[in-house]
Amino acid sequence: MITLYTIGFTKKSAEKFFNLLRSNNVKQLVDVRISNSSQLAGFAKGSDLAFFAKEICHIPYTHIVDFAPTKELLDKWHKNEVSWIEYEKIYTKMLTERNILQKYGIKKFDCASFLCSEDTPENCHRRLLVEYMQKHSKEDVTIIHLI
Repeated sequence: MITLYTIGFTKKSAEKFFNLLRSNNVKQLVDVRISNSSQLAGFAKGSDLAFFAKEICHIPYTHIVDFAPTKELLDKWHKNEVSWIEYEKIYTKMLTERNILQKYGIKKFDCASFLCSEDTPENCHRRLLVEYMQKHSKEDVTIIHLI
């Protein structure tokens, strides 16, 4: 059994964010944003997250751009040029074309939390990513969204 977590940092204090990771025994934090250095990210800038994850939760932080949508797709979604259903199809196709399961596997992500900015998973690619992994893996996969 593999457990995959997801978490967003928007609308969360650093205290709530890191307590969610600790209380769920998350073993690594995997950043799935296209860019992890925005000044708007507050405590969730990549270099800060690496430090905080290590110091507060004693877990590694990794940024994997292959798990992120393209900037073009994100822009189209934010400008309402594609519907969420279209976004899902395009993003899922990207994951297939990038061969993410063949390239990264899934076992090493057991008890990992996939991070993005959206506060809830409904309209976020982190949910689509873990559902893709669950659907295409031969492993028994449980998904837990940390909200």
